[in-house]
Amino acid sequence: MFSMFRPGWTKRANTVLDALLYWLSIFGVPVVIGVVSIMAMVAWQAHYFAQDATQLEFRVVEDRSRSLGPAQALAELRQQPAVAFHDTKLSEFPFWIAFTAAPSRREDRTDLELPSRHAQELTCWNGSDLRKLGHADRAVTSGQIIAAKAGFAIEFNKLQFNVNVLCRGVFVGPARISVMQWPESQLDISIHKFHRDSGLLEGGLIVLTLFVLLTAVINREWIYVLFAAWLVANLRLGAISAGWDTLWFGYTIPLEWIHAVRKLTIATYFLLTYALFARLFRDDIEQVGFRFLLRLAQWSCIPFLIVAAVLPYSNFIPYMWVTVAVGTFVIAFFLARIVLVTRSKVAIWYSASIGIALFAISYEVIAAALGAKFLIGAVNSATAALFSSLLASLAIAEEMKEERLEKVKAQAELRSTYEAIPIGLFTLDLAGKFLRGNPTLKAMLRVDVSGKTTERWSDYFEPGAWDRLLDLARAEHGVLELQGAIAGGEEPKWYLVEATLANEKIEGSLQDITERAKATARLRFLADHDPLTAVLNRRGIENAYDDAIKGIANGHSLALAYLDLDRFKLINDLYGHLAGDEVLKQVCERIKEMLSPGQEIGRIGGDEFVILFRDAPIASATKTCHDIVDRIVTLPFRLGDKAFQIKGSMGLIEIATGIHVKDAISAADNACREAKKGLHGDLVIYEKNAPVFKERQEELRLVEHLGAGVAPEGLFLVMQPMMSLAAPYDSLNFEILLRLREPDGTISPAWKIISAAERNGRSAVVDRWVMSNALEWLDTHHDRLGKTRFACMNLSGASLNDERFIEDAFAMLAQHGRATERLCVEITESVALHDLDNTRRFIDKVRSFGAKIALDDFGAGYTSFAYLKELRADTLKIDGSFVVGVNAHPTNLSIVQTIAELARNLGMKSVAEWAEDLPTLQTLVEVGVDYVQGYVVARPQLPEAILVADSSASFITDDKVAQYVRDSLATGQERVLWDSMKQRNPKGIH
Repeated sequence: MFSMFRPGWTKRANTVLDALLYWLSIFGVPVVIGVVSIMAMVAWQAHYFAQDATQLEFRVVEDRSRSLGPAQALAELRQQPAVAFHDTKLSEFPFWIAFTAAPSRREDRTDLELPSRHAQELTCWNGSDLRKLGHADRAVTSGQIIAAKAGFAIEFNKLQFNVNVLCRGVFVGPARISVMQWPESQLDISIHKFHRDSGLLEGGLIVLTLFVLLTAVINREWIYVLFAAWLVANLRLGAISAGWDTLWFGYTIPLEWIHAVRKLTIATYFLLTYALFARLFRDDIEQVGFRFLLRLAQWSCIPFLIVAAVLPYSNFIPYMWVTVAVGTFVIAFFLARIVLVTRSKVAIWYSASIGIALFAISYEVIAAALGAKFLIGAVNSATAALFSSLLASLAIAEEMKEERLEKVKAQAELRSTYEAIPIGLFTLDLAGKFLRGNPTLKAMLRVDVSGKTTERWSDYFEPGAWDRLLDLARAEHGVLELQGAIAGGEEPKWYLVEATLANEKIEGSLQDITERAKATARLRFLADHDPLTAVLNRRGIENAYDDAIKGIANGHSLALAYLDLDRFKLINDLYGHLAGDEVLKQVCERIKEMLSPGQEIGRIGGDEFVILFRDAPIASATKTCHDIVDRIVTLPFRLGDKAFQIKGSMGLIEIATGIHVKDAISAADNACREAKKGLHGDLVIYEKNAPVFKERQEELRLVEHLGAGVAPEGLFLVMQPMMSLAAPYDSLNFEILLRLREPDGTISPAWKIISAAERNGRSAVVDRWVMSNALEWLDTHHDRLGKTRFACMNLSGASLNDERFIEDAFAMLAQHGRATERLCVEITESVALHDLDNTRRFIDKVRSFGAKIALDDFGAGYTSFAYLKELRADTLKIDGSFVVGVNAHPTNLSIVQTIAELARNLGMKSVAEWAEDLPTLQTLVEVGVDYVQGYVVARPQLPEAILVADSSASFITDDKVAQYVRDSLATGQERVLWDSMKQRNPKGIH
């Protein structure tokens, strides 16, 4: 008999009971409540139902003089027509009202209501005998006048006959005056209904506000705080409309505060509305555009608040009407755009909520401004506040629903991602036991993550991996690279781990980075090693050098060698680069076999190597270098059936404290170049404090100045005269040369500066200094250089390829017009031919300023007579190497003669450099050279000597040369001039 109570049957019965109760609660009870509510509104009698109210007509007059008494006012009122209502139109002058209360058939007492919420004061008299009935304002009442709902009321006993009433009222704001006659009981019902409705509105909105605030705190969504503030402002706006804004949550607001509170309430409401609107629809506004309109509306809130604080209420109202109208248009425009574009349910609910409130406010503004109050009683801010708040609640509910759906969707996506992500995800307890893991982790480690086994983290990784993971999890940030446990015969694997500690568990991720670790190790190797030969590269050698030079201070020795293979290029040309690469590998292998521990080789060029000798005296390093060269030369390199014979040259330097790695390699390279010349065998050695190091330091000093864009201190100009062989005493021409005065007073030649500048890309700095100072000097002394036809100045090839220098040079030529006409710019022949088009443009531009052009070192470069017709040069300067041996080598004589003849045929002048003695001078005269420059005429002179000289020939100090010039070259007039100068200065003019 108890079979019906078996456990299975009981469980099914309980399940059915739970489902029945759930559906009744969800659907049954709400449906019943809704049906009963509709029935009550349609068929049942309202508990607060007031009736028998009569609207009385009255006469009204405005007292603009504020001086009328009851009798005078009554006299003026008799002349006014009777009206049902009257709008004050913001006037704050007193209004006199006269009306008549008629007897009622009811037994109740009679009350007369003046319901305007804008009424501030009311005083009434009996219109027949002017007996005062009472007085009332928003603070106190007296006599028969009482506060009723939003306005005032006059209490009478049961009327037996008509009663004339005269009242004087003061109103603030857009007031509408009207008079209602009530039976006392019905007015009481209406008053109770008014207070009940206001209490319900206030209570409902306050509860809703608290709900929103709690939602904000729980969800940490501070937008709900903003919405709660908007609800309170909505409540206060409804209170203004309903006329009970004189209370603040049941407490009476002082009379002097009421108008200020009303103004600030309205301004604050619009500020909060704009803020809430911009925050709620931030993304939607970006989508629909026209954001500038909302910005304008938002900016209007600041002056609106200021106006509300400073203007009187009557002046504030018109400003409010304009602001509300503009704001309503802007928000309505955006609401329509958002609803049409986004179709969001949340946006629709919020739009309806804000829209209802704004519509009610806008309607009251229009009604107050135009007097068209046809919906009063049906639409006002009080009812709008309730409906807009309810719709906002629906919006919150919709938003919560969407958030819940998004959360469910995100959880599903997260679960799917957890299963499919190609990264191992794991959960461990604090003992290192696997609790959970995704399929990727299972495949990666071949671990059982069901939680039913005792497999631990330390079983799958290198020793100490568990302690390192714990430290990482407690640190709450960072990543960790771990090596996997090495199984028999397998290569080790590497993993990247991220982990954090949460709820007494370790949550983390694992990535297999074995291939990346191999690639990283390879990249690290290649960062310091040559990929072909596996020896160090330049960076590796520099790092090794920087580490080794630290030991010199502790007494350790250090040497560096530079090796260059002499015939290696031939192998590449004949047999290809693959054969050359194989030979390079064999060279490195041979050298490494001969080096001791701590000695390293690096490849810094195609066939150039650097060897670093740590803790090796220079003698020991020298022996090793000799052995290396011998082994490279004597033993051929074999590749298949081919044998390659190559040769090597080496430079070895002993390193002293303070030598930078680049300077050391450069010095060893110089030593290697010396060895290549074959004058000192295959190895050249620079020991400590060798002159080459001092020269390098001097060059670095110059480079430091040049690198800053500043010419070194001590630069000055000298001039070497160039004598005309046709009229030696008729002209004073010279070449401008550069010199450097060292700090110790010695004079260094220009090649030091030029060499340092060219090797370090700073030629333009030097050339800019020379040109600027030369032109300045020629311009300053223009009048004292009357016999100077031209003054030559050399420009380096690097400067001619520097666009900025070219622009500066042209600017200087344009600035010094007189000096430019005497300037002759020298361009080396090899530089001119390097870029013929660029050289032609430069020459044409220089000549356009009036300067001359000379081709320097002509004959020593890539001489091709064909290019001369492309270049408009004025002078050919014959390379001095031909002039020095012109009498000793017939070939030189032929070359000089040919160049002189060529210049003459092309309309150019020829200049022979490096003329040192009288025989050379005589030969140059014979072959027809136009000018001669060299020690046979004069050494370079200081500028002061040029200024006091009469001609280039006046600098000759050798008597035989001077006599030859006088007798063989000078004209008759020049001889007379020379004799007179000789008498004044018998020892010659220098």
